[in-house]
Amino acid sequence: MERKPDCLGRTFMEVISEKYSPENFPYRRGPGMGVVVVPTTISQGSPMKDRLNLPSVLVLNGCGIIRAGDQAEIAAFCAHVMELDLSHNKLQDWHEISKIVSNIPNLEFLNLSSNPLAGVALEPRYTEAFSRVRRLVLNNTQVSWETVLQLTREMPDLEELFLCLNEYTCVTASNEACPSLRLLHITDNSLQDWAEVRKFGSMFPSLDTLVMANNNLASIQDGKEILKRLFPNLRSINLHNSGLTRWEDIEKLNFFPKLEEVRLQGIPLLQTYTNTERRSLMIAQLPSVSSLNGSAVTDSEREDAERFFIRYHLDYPEEELPYRYHCLVTKYGKLEPLAEIDLRPRCHAQVEVHCEDKVEQVNIRLDQTVAELKKQLTTVVQLSTNNMRLYYIDKDVCSAFGPEEMKYSTRALHSYSIRDGDEILVVPKTK
Repeated sequence: MERKPDCLGRTFMEVISEKYSPENFPYRRGPGMGVVVVPTTISQGSPMKDRLNLPSVLVLNGCGIIRAGDQAEIAAFCAHVMELDLSHNKLQDWHEISKIVSNIPNLEFLNLSSNPLAGVALEPRYTEAFSRVRRLVLNNTQVSWETVLQLTREMPDLEELFLCLNEYTCVTASNEACPSLRLLHITDNSLQDWAEVRKFGSMFPSLDTLVMANNNLASIQDGKEILKRLFPNLRSINLHNSGLTRWEDIEKLNFFPKLEEVRLQGIPLLQTYTNTERRSLMIAQLPSVSSLNGSAVTDSEREDAERFFIRYHLDYPEEELPYRYHCLVTKYGKLEPLAEIDLRPRCHAQVEVHCEDKVEQVNIRLDQTVAELKKQLTTVVQLSTNNMRLYYIDKDVCSAFGPEEMKYSTRALHSYSIRDGDEILVVPKTK
């Protein structure tokens, strides 16, 4: 087989023969981890020499591949391959891609991300090659939507489709549905109008997971019956960094009959709320959702969120109260505002200082030590710190042991639980 000039790019088989040659990949790692194939019909001068060691998962990203190479060799060496990563290569001809795929009969996963496929037409006769693929990744290929429809019509077992970073602003509905598709990952496009998203429902009636982050979707425009009919099986939706600005759009998520997982961060609606408020208000609005932004919603968290929702709206005018508020009031009743309790430690206390017949009201800092309190009281009782003993008297507790002597000079005053109105007794030391 004569090697073509490098200016035409590398072939799939050239890259395989180089990467998985006995010199570079010499050992089998056990059953299922790789195979040793000894071809019987390889042409004279084949770059694969005597044999190749190929795993069932081939990762050939960023290898400069532009063409398929010898199809007989692909068929001989890749019959067992199930997953193929061809991302970040130079493939720009669907015919060449089909030559590779058609000769890998057990292929289930194909990644063509970041190959230059913008404006590249797919001739109908080449689409059958992709019929066995179950997971197809076309991220950042700028592949046309028409080509996507051509592929899905010929892929009866397709379960997962990745179409991120393809600059789609609109999509065209297909006359033929793809009932096998479960996951559509179409992030980082420009699908701002719900009319475009609506088409996914008719095209992919079994859709379980819809990932639409970073599309700046403006609103959810359909009502309950339409959403229920179009997305009967949708279980998970990701609308991170969309353009939703109304709580009405959040309420409409309840109209998807099987929805249980929602991801909704970075939307304009929630920018003015604290993190706690965002999560609580969202959980309260979505009674059937069991996972929010990747975190499970527990029963206790839901009850706390629903009670918070009621109290949050207590001061709203009747005409501005959301529908969910009335549902929750029926469940819990009209709750009273929570009492505001200051749990911060006290910093000061107003105490009575008694010294012989003298009584003074003194404001003391509770973060100071007994030694520091003695210094403060020297000007009050006219005694030096070495010539006084201090006793603490709790006004609310009648101790059988009498006043508590404050004998440890390094002990902090707050450890005595001193409060306003308590007494400090200063007794001069006897000489």
